[in-house]
Amino acid sequence: MAQTEVPEKANVLEISPEQLSELELILGDFQGKSGMLIQALHAAQNLIGYLPPPVLRIVAKKLDLPLSEVYGVVTFYHFFSMKPRGKHVIQVCLGTACYVRGGQEILTQLQKELSLDIGEITEDGLYSLEVMRCAGACGLAPVVRIDNDVHKRVNPSQITNILKNYQ
Repeated sequence: MAQTEVPEKANVLEISPEQLSELELILGDFQGKSGMLIQALHAAQNLIGYLPPPVLRIVAKKLDLPLSEVYGVVTFYHFFSMKPRGKHVIQVCLGTACYVRGGQEILTQLQKELSLDIGEITEDGLYSLEVMRCAGACGLAPVVRIDNDVHKRVNPSQITNILKNYQ
């Protein structure tokens, strides 16, 4: 199998008929318009929560694009996910500034408190834990992003209180 092929049955979690219908409507807004792939993928991920292979195939078909192109965009940009995520996505920056200022200790504390490893989801589906290579906020290091909220100058002792805001 070529590296950019998406296996027909890989990670297939069924999409509800309601989601499929809504996805078809959303993608209809992008059909026939050039350069709309990223916007269409954002809309699909916002609807379903992630981008499983069946969704990639639907997007490719609706936008009349090769599946390899859709897959390439999804795997290139970190904000797209082909795996389910928790209700709250926690991203710890481990770029140089964040790492030097304690990013790894923050990641270790989160792993301990949530009993979670990188790329996993808590059993209750509330949190998923990811690493990012640069948040673009080096002056605020170390940085933790939860959903769209950026927490600056975080230290491990703050993790419990930060998580209380995301129940």
